[in-house]
Amino acid sequence: MARNEKVRILLGTRKGTYVVEGDVRRKRWKVGPVAHGGSDIYHVVADPRHPGDLYAAVNDSFWGPMVQRSDNWGKTWKEVATPLTQPKKQREPQFNDANPTAPPIRPLMNVWHIEPGPSSAPDTLYLGADPHLLFRTTDRGASWEPIESINHHPDKKNWSPGAGGHCLHTILLDPRDPQRMYIGLSAVGTFRSEDGGATWVPRNKGVNTPFLPEKYPETGQCVHHVAVDAADPDTFYRQDHSGMYVSHDRMDHWTRIGRPLGDDFGFGVASPASDPGKAYFVRLSGRARVTRDGHFQVNEWNDRTHKWRKLVRPGAFPGHFGVQREGVATDTLSPAGIYVGTTTGELFVSPDAGKTWSQVPFQFPGIHSVSVASPSGK
Repeated sequence: MARNEKVRILLGTRKGTYVVEGDVRRKRWKVGPVAHGGSDIYHVVADPRHPGDLYAAVNDSFWGPMVQRSDNWGKTWKEVATPLTQPKKQREPQFNDANPTAPPIRPLMNVWHIEPGPSSAPDTLYLGADPHLLFRTTDRGASWEPIESINHHPDKKNWSPGAGGHCLHTILLDPRDPQRMYIGLSAVGTFRSEDGGATWVPRNKGVNTPFLPEKYPETGQCVHHVAVDAADPDTFYRQDHSGMYVSHDRMDHWTRIGRPLGDDFGFGVASPASDPGKAYFVRLSGRARVTRDGHFQVNEWNDRTHKWRKLVRPGAFPGHFGVQREGVATDTLSPAGIYVGTTTGELFVSPDAGKTWSQVPFQFPGIHSVSVASPSGK
């Protein structure tokens, strides 16, 4: 791999989008293009099928939620279509005094997560939004199709919000079968589809809900984030309000793995492409929502040995740091790069799978999301 190839860290923050550029050594970083100043950016992602294309989930206090795309690694951005929340046949007539029986259109509160589709459908993307909404585009965002099996799910009236709202925050696609999809919703749980989103089945067996009268319900779990193992698409790592879990059977069953850590509360989880069988979690105090023991720490789960390992030397970065659900990411290089953004604007980087750590010397606004674009010579 050429040394002049770039690694790009894509940050969604409380005050805009940041692209941070470095080389494959991942030792020095340059804060590159900055956009969407003043807006809450819940997610920024690169589309690997179209090198240079980035998508941002923009939530502006004045203009509202929108999706924007850049085709030049973030130098310039353009708003694409923003989806509506009802099918075309229900958009007209709208609810008003002259037509009091027409169903009201629910407002689109926030856009949460953008997921590029399979390589076989290069112009398809998926969008998760609040209130518990899922959309698909087949024309790179020029228009959006509501996925009604979720948007009008028969049990939706019973779904509750998490502290962050009615967010659909996780979308995962099986690389072997584009018809198999997974989603995560707060505070509802995880679902699997085997038919491209036409139907969905909840998949939360084994996940505890200590905050509900029924401890193991079909739905009602407050899932925070889910990551898939790069080498085994049947294996998933899950961070819930109630603990850290793993599944080896496409989410049919979940096993709690975080009990040895004590309080295994947190928000983010990521799994490295170059080191399968491992997952990285940032353990937080369940009440204060900040890192424990007075310093920054990342915990590595080894699914082969069933053991935990602390990756950061105690006291290396003193303080209490919050990390949100999209705040942990890995790259595709070997050894794996690990990237963690905090709610107070620090960006921590390990270029060697957790052996050494440094902080990017720039104070960002509070970080909502971290993702990494694959190295490219462009």
